[in-house]
Amino acid sequence: MPMQFRTAIDIKEQLFPPLKHDGSVLLMGSCFSDNMGVRLQGAMVDAVINPFGTTYNPISLCECIDILVSGKSVAADDMFSANGLWNHFMFHSRFSGMNREAAMENMNASIMRGHEQLARCSHLFVTLGTSFVYRLAESGLVVNNCHKLPSANFVRSLCSIDEIVKALDCIAAQVHGFNAGASIIFTVSPIRHLADGLPMNHLSKSLLTVAAHQVVSLHSAYCHYFPAYEILNDDLRDYRFYAADMAHPSDVAVNYVWELFKTAFFNDTERQKAEQCERLSRMLAHKPMSSNTEAVKQFAGKVRQSLADMALRYPHITKLDYLKHYITCKEL
Repeated sequence: MPMQFRTAIDIKEQLFPPLKHDGSVLLMGSCFSDNMGVRLQGAMVDAVINPFGTTYNPISLCECIDILVSGKSVAADDMFSANGLWNHFMFHSRFSGMNREAAMENMNASIMRGHEQLARCSHLFVTLGTSFVYRLAESGLVVNNCHKLPSANFVRSLCSIDEIVKALDCIAAQVHGFNAGASIIFTVSPIRHLADGLPMNHLSKSLLTVAAHQVVSLHSAYCHYFPAYEILNDDLRDYRFYAADMAHPSDVAVNYVWELFKTAFFNDTERQKAEQCERLSRMLAHKPMSSNTEAVKQFAGKVRQSLADMALRYPHITKLDYLKHYITCKEL
């Protein structure tokens, strides 16, 4: 028997709620949600990614879920001005803007989209990034984004295991009460927070892992744990699977996790559909470099025909927001 030089995770041994290709998915949290969400969209699954922007800590994730469940709008008084932009402590800086009304409208549109997706989704993925939080020094409020304000405005602290369990338990209870058909999948981001130092990074990730498993055991009927952190750190377990910053997974690693993700959540039929749609997405994203206008025209025609064929085969494709600009009635 050949020697084994890896401890590969057999994802098939774990039972995950199956994801249908025409289902709806909401992904929230750290960069794993962004990475898997983009790939789900590439597979033409209806996926909404981080309505508040990338969110790292469990306290802010709980607050984000509370806002999505209630559909509570951002008010003008919730905004603050800094560095020439109007910002909100719960939103990533990509939502900030020079015009307060426009920024507020953008934030509220994202809340409503997330609210609607949470109401209908079959799967909610919650990726936990860190146990550290930043609190406003004046009020103690945990912020989702510091917006490059002076560090004196904040107090940084490590959440206790009880605080994290309480936040994740609240997420599970709120989501199940709002959409009883949704499966909640917790995962811990494999991204290393090197600024914390390795010992504190490991402590932070350990707290998240323990808390996630506790909450999954409390709500085992609809909560699950996907081992993204363990795949990178115990299965791949090599610096060649990290990007140049030695913190983020490389493209090879992310693609490997994506393959295991598909194995976990798609059956053979759904996986085949997803991979057909992935090929079409690559065609749509391709920008021909040829100066031969006839060849470019032929390629564009091939793409339009492929999209039309896929839309007829999988009608939900025509409803996806990020594909609508490719699709016209004439083409279909």
